[in-house]
Amino acid sequence: MDMIRIMMNRLLAAVMFVIVAGSSRAQCPMQNTAFQPGEFLAYNLYYNWKFVWVKAGTASLSTVKSTYHGHPAYRSSLITRGNNRTDNMFVLRDTLTSYCSLDMEPLYYRKGAREGKRYNVDQVFYSYNNGRVQTHTSRKHTDGHVDSASKAYTSCVYDMLNIFMRARSFKTDTWKNGHVVNFSIVDGNGLTPAKIQYYGKYYIKGDDGKKYRCLRLSYLEKEKGKFKEIARFYVTDDSNHIPIRLDMYLRFGSAKAYITQMKGNKTPVKTY
Repeated sequence: MDMIRIMMNRLLAAVMFVIVAGSSRAQCPMQNTAFQPGEFLAYNLYYNWKFVWVKAGTASLSTVKSTYHGHPAYRSSLITRGNNRTDNMFVLRDTLTSYCSLDMEPLYYRKGAREGKRYNVDQVFYSYNNGRVQTHTSRKHTDGHVDSASKAYTSCVYDMLNIFMRARSFKTDTWKNGHVVNFSIVDGNGLTPAKIQYYGKYYIKGDDGKKYRCLRLSYLEKEKGKFKEIARFYVTDDSNHIPIRLDMYLRFGSAKAYITQMKGNKTPVKTY
């Protein structure tokens, strides 16, 4: 069903857009203060079906230390799966993989998405030259047709998975209610403007039975010339910035994601 596909895509996107900010420089190294190799996060996904919250599937995010073209790198993988109940309505099997340097610069991104009878593969290759980011993007469709493009940018651009891992190291202690940050995301379709807005601190309970103090953020995408709120989400108020809960606003209803497990986090996460 289209609404299940849209819900799962929005959940994937919201997990990715945590504490994001843009930059005026093309090459944007920064220190990683938020995660370490071996971190693993897991979530339950729910959809509001005719006023009843139904478990729709699960998601997991893992990060390991690897190499890319012979150089040390972080490899992150996000896997989302619909459960048996949603499989009866709509088959969903999505896997995202992203490589970034140890300085958090994006290197490569791939998303393989099986959604119903459709299977698309998005790829983004990055290179850096003379203060510019050069990207080569491609989208392989179910019928085998490939759309591709190469572009250069003078400002930083990121894929969904890389921006999540990078942005978790941003400092938020000086943010006030209404604080806005802007950024650009690149994928097989090109470049998309987006932003987040900060709305203070809340205590949130996860599906692991624990309560966390979190930052509440709204994620907005630019559609038809206007920014539209897609999600409100909550990340731990500490140096990890781990997403605990996500609230999704869809055309045909709403959806939520709750954390079920975290391990290998860089610093301890306080619970209440």
